[in-house]
Amino acid sequence: MKQSIRLYITLVALACVSALVVLVWMAPTVEWVHVRAVITISVIALVTHLMGHTLSKSAHSIVRGSVSFVPFLAGAILSPDWTAMAGVLTVLVIVQVVRRRSISKSLFNVCQVALAVSLAILAYRLLGGVSILDHQPLNYPALVAVLFVYSAVNTLLVAAVVGISEHRGIIEVWTENTLGTVMYALLGLPLIVGLAWVYARFGPPGAFVAAVSLLGLRELYRVNLELETANQELLELMVAAIEARDPYTSGHSRRVSQNAKTIAQIAGLSAREVKRVEVAALLHDVGKIHEVFAPILQKPGRLTDEENAIMQTHPIKSEELVARVSQLHDIVPAVRHHHENWNGTGYPDGLAGEKIPLGSRIIMFADTIDAMTSDRPYRKALDAEAVREELVKHRARQFDPQICDALLSSPRFKELFRHSGHTSLSHTQEMPKLRLAVSP
Repeated sequence: MKQSIRLYITLVALACVSALVVLVWMAPTVEWVHVRAVITISVIALVTHLMGHTLSKSAHSIVRGSVSFVPFLAGAILSPDWTAMAGVLTVLVIVQVVRRRSISKSLFNVCQVALAVSLAILAYRLLGGVSILDHQPLNYPALVAVLFVYSAVNTLLVAAVVGISEHRGIIEVWTENTLGTVMYALLGLPLIVGLAWVYARFGPPGAFVAAVSLLGLRELYRVNLELETANQELLELMVAAIEARDPYTSGHSRRVSQNAKTIAQIAGLSAREVKRVEVAALLHDVGKIHEVFAPILQKPGRLTDEENAIMQTHPIKSEELVARVSQLHDIVPAVRHHHENWNGTGYPDGLAGEKIPLGSRIIMFADTIDAMTSDRPYRKALDAEAVREELVKHRARQFDPQICDALLSSPRFKELFRHSGHTSLSHTQEMPKLRLAVSP
């Protein structure tokens, strides 16, 4: 683990301890009714946390999501003192032990959420919020503040650790990972207040019955995630079928998609725009599934002028296929024009400058870099420095000069070479124009 990550986790842990000290100082003694409420809500939180759905898997980790923030914050407005934070800490420690997380990950996971809950409690108290058990009129600004502060602190803490790890801006990471979940957070507010109110009115039995509603929110999360995953897998399956025609380019579209995402982020695009570019890059060569390209893709030698002309029609074929999917209409221009050059010498329409869709300009970088970092029969893959020289050489000729400058000055430039050095023996990846290896 990087020293900077260790330092960050240590600071989060210290902040968590400090917040707990402040809460104890503000209300050192608590009533039993508050303790009983926290115990009940903590049991509900533990169950919802252990039932969390899987967000993603990798060789090194499993990322899960849950709706445990609802009982956590319900506990905060039932008992806006240190007991609520103690309940959160207890639940999270049990979860980390059950899932056998490493000490560093466990420490961050526990302290991150506990700190967010504690700051939400402090905001609630500062705005005049009192325990719902006191049966006073609801303080709506304080209730909104609980959810807002918790969500902001929790997501920013996560964005910071990702940003430090990947050398990216915290706000950039936060925007990319959080904006799409705002709706779900807002849906959580009435559930938070409802769970706390039911407990105050009917006690533990009522709270356990009300907690069943959390299953509905959990299902909403899960179904939405499964739909997104299924759509992505279908797209990748289609791309894999296309690349099966030319095994030497296997993985090309996925690498281009990954790099296009990184370049779009460096260029400062919004999270939604980045996603469009990522999908467009994944599908930029989908037109090659057309039968007319099969013999050319399988040809062992260099292409004739006639064959090159045929290959240059693949962006149009890709556009036609992508346009058939109604949900992908907004990426059609980016797919069609991904071989347009900044100086107007590209194809299929000879667009120049800013008339070329921004997504197409980004895909041009990603596509070209993947071609240059592939082994060829006549040369080895270029290293990062050689690629940098080529990008500078063809700046404002093939490439958008502003994006080129932003890319070359970014510390994330090296991320584009994570998968470099793969073998590609297909001649069809090479276009002599501008003397750069570009996928036609």
